Amino acid sequence: MNDLKRIISEAVDEAIALRGAYRQTLQEWLLLASEKVAAAFTRGNKLLIAGNGGSAADSQHFAAEMIVRLSARLDRAALPVIALTVDSSILTACANDYGYQSIFSRQLEALGQAGDIFIGISTSGRSANIIEAFRTAREKSMTTFGLFGKTTPKEPELCDLSLLVPGQSVMRIQEEHIFALHLLVELTEVLYFHQ
Repeated sequence: MNDLKRIISEAVDEAIALRGAYRQTLQEWLLLASEKVAAAFTRGNKLLIAGNGGSAADSQHFAAEMIVRLSARLDRAALPVIALTVDSSILTACANDYGYQSIFSRQLEALGQAGDIFIGISTSGRSANIIEAFRTAREKSMTTFGLFGKTTPKEPELCDLSLLVPGQSVMRIQEEHIFALHLLVELTEVLYFHQ
């Protein structure tokens, strides 16, 4: 039982320390990102988001909250967000025909337009399919945001706005990513709906 309590205590301490360590960076990223997202929606553009594994689930979670709503305190119109992680036929056909690195870039080629925003999530900053998606987004004159771990992402010039979470474990990094995404929804709602 003491070992289990120690695991819990260490996880809580690590999460608290991590959030404090990059509080200013997080705030700066959120302010810039929410302004850009609200401006894109105002122009009639959309947001597309993708990640792998747990980050794929975070992408879907984020899209659901943008389309449905974040909380019952604001009954608002749906916002145009697409998670590129949800269509199993597209994902498997693309992986089979072009390779796994193309599963998101191929969708951006079809769905992305100039002025849209692409958010790529990669705790390592090295996910080949996310890097390829950033390349395609840039070719289509889209704005690119990235959520990463502590390591500067491969080809950082492909990402207009990067959030680096200086965590030691993937679990803590993913927790911070969903925290950031929740706040991005909330701030975007405030800016776009002028609360």
